Amino acid sequence: MARKPWTAIVAGVAGLLLLTACGGGGGTSGGGALTLGFAQVGAESGWRTANTKSIQESAKAAGIELKFSDAQQKQENQIAAIRSYIQQKVKVIAFSPVVESGWDTVLKEAKTANIPVILTDRAVDSADKTLYKTFLGSDFVAEGKKAGEWLAKEFGSATGDVSIVELQGTTGSAPANDRKKGFADVIASNPKFKVVASQTGEFTRAKGKEVMEAFLKSQPKIDVLYAHNDDMALGAIEAIEAAGKVPGKDIKIVSVDGVRDALQALADGKINHVVECNPLLGPQLMDLVKKVAAGEQVPPRIETTETEFDQAAAKAALPQRQY
Repeated sequence: MARKPWTAIVAGVAGLLLLTACGGGGGTSGGGALTLGFAQVGAESGWRTANTKSIQESAKAAGIELKFSDAQQKQENQIAAIRSYIQQKVKVIAFSPVVESGWDTVLKEAKTANIPVILTDRAVDSADKTLYKTFLGSDFVAEGKKAGEWLAKEFGSATGDVSIVELQGTTGSAPANDRKKGFADVIASNPKFKVVASQTGEFTRAKGKEVMEAFLKSQPKIDVLYAHNDDMALGAIEAIEAAGKVPGKDIKIVSVDGVRDALQALADGKINHVVECNPLLGPQLMDLVKKVAAGEQVPPRIETTETEFDQAAAKAALPQRQY
């Protein structure tokens, strides 16, 4: 009987140790899981949904404890999430910035707390490159250039002005800024290419439809739609069809991303060209998380390998498309 209290004490200590090991504390000390805090932009598109799924599944496969937040496309929500991760003492923070500017203060807080930061998909415009370890994602300027190069080739022999409307992404975001710049740089060499209207569609299908409806009412002639992402292009197709026009014929369409619905529209002839932006960054991100957590040096910028799709390529890719 005298041994029973000691048994209870030992069991209690063991329980406390178990709670310490599994309680979700940051870092890898004490044998706990490597903890990653990820602040996502939102769920505004099929691309973003695929990106989130890739990150969540890859973290699980890599044995990384993921703390995930959805900012609903609001910078203040992302900043709050990052500060929460700092308080929780996660080992690494990663996020896809809603916009490029306004991050220095919170990134300095993470640096002071000795928590490395990885940027994914979208970059920031901070002059202090020591505030984050690396950027993982696409070259958005190159994507815009690819769209412009397709347009230049498609309308190379056209006579007269070519009227273009542009559906921009979220105002102030890296993909919106860079895809606009890349496209503009290419078409600037030929004065017949004229962007007659350009407005944000906020990367969403609903807003893309709404803005395209306004374009169709305000512009007497539209030859081409350039959409910064597929979801806006798909919304615009609805507006074009409702106006009695044929998407892909009456109005040529080029967009960026490469989601399944857009490739299907391309295969059906409703979209004419798609520039790929790969959302499946999860495996690469988890590899980087492990490296920076271990104090290893990583390249300051890591770009994903991407392609373009015409109708034949879209038909070939559809059976295996994951998103």
